[in-house]
Amino acid sequence: MGGDLGLRSSLPAAVNSLQRFPNLHLILVGAAAQIQSALGTAPARLTIVDAEQVVEMNDRPSAALRHKTRSSMRIALDLLAAREVDAVVSGGNTGALMAMSLIVLRNIPGIERPAMCTALPTKTGHCLLLDLGANVDCDAEQLQQFALMGAALAASDGIENPRVALLNIGAESAKGNEQVKRAHDIFSADTRINYSGFVEGDSLFDGIADVVVCDGFAGNIALKTCEGTAKLIAEKMRKQFSRNIFTRAAGAVAMPVLKALYLDLDPQQYNGAVLLGVRGVVIKSHGNSSSAGFENAIVRAITAVEKDLSGLIERRLSHN
Repeated sequence: MGGDLGLRSSLPAAVNSLQRFPNLHLILVGAAAQIQSALGTAPARLTIVDAEQVVEMNDRPSAALRHKTRSSMRIALDLLAAREVDAVVSGGNTGALMAMSLIVLRNIPGIERPAMCTALPTKTGHCLLLDLGANVDCDAEQLQQFALMGAALAASDGIENPRVALLNIGAESAKGNEQVKRAHDIFSADTRINYSGFVEGDSLFDGIADVVVCDGFAGNIALKTCEGTAKLIAEKMRKQFSRNIFTRAAGAVAMPVLKALYLDLDPQQYNGAVLLGVRGVVIKSHGNSSSAGFENAIVRAITAVEKDLSGLIERRLSHN
């Protein structure tokens, strides 16, 4: 029920996902009458669970915890806690989703705060960036926990001994605030982390790290800047190719290459941030995601379940 598009995004994504994955079963939690009206005839392997409340995008997390116990978000997480489902995908209020997940699912031992993590395209494939906004302020020890969780997620993607870097304002060891400098020392001493040092914002896409760690304040700004830059480039190219008959002709010739480039860099392709650190698979879809983006978030949930992501994180944390 959440996000900018609500059912216009989640329902087509659900139907398409069921067609793609014959072993997938979906439970749609929300206003049943609205869902049934928009959906029409429900496809096989899809169940609707009614929820009398919805967490609004402007609800404070503390208020949602106290007063929205019958919301679609809370009911979905309760189903996950009861192991009636294997994962939850939500496009709703990020702060409320994190707060409810912590209360309902509890955190993995050794993790103080969960972190939001997503993939970014690079020259060599992709890298994982975390935290994306779940934790605005973090200490060095919490950044260490993020590094271990991010490395576990990268390992689940088939990357052997993932390279971990810290996002900083410079590559030199003397640069950065005290929190980042202390994290640098902790990462360097932790044999569980294949630490490759600092990485600057303009090197995020160079492929020099598989996991990039930062606090949620810097991570959210970095992610939104990347998304905004991609939109700007796409709009500038569209305008340039539509200036006159000659540029339109050039655009027609270049269209196959441009489409391939767009698909490779489209933020919707990478939609679906994993909430790492809670006991269960929780995926946060971007609030303004399209149906294709929401479908990618569902696919990410399927992958996380199949690879037992929570178990991988617990094992990496316990390994010395």
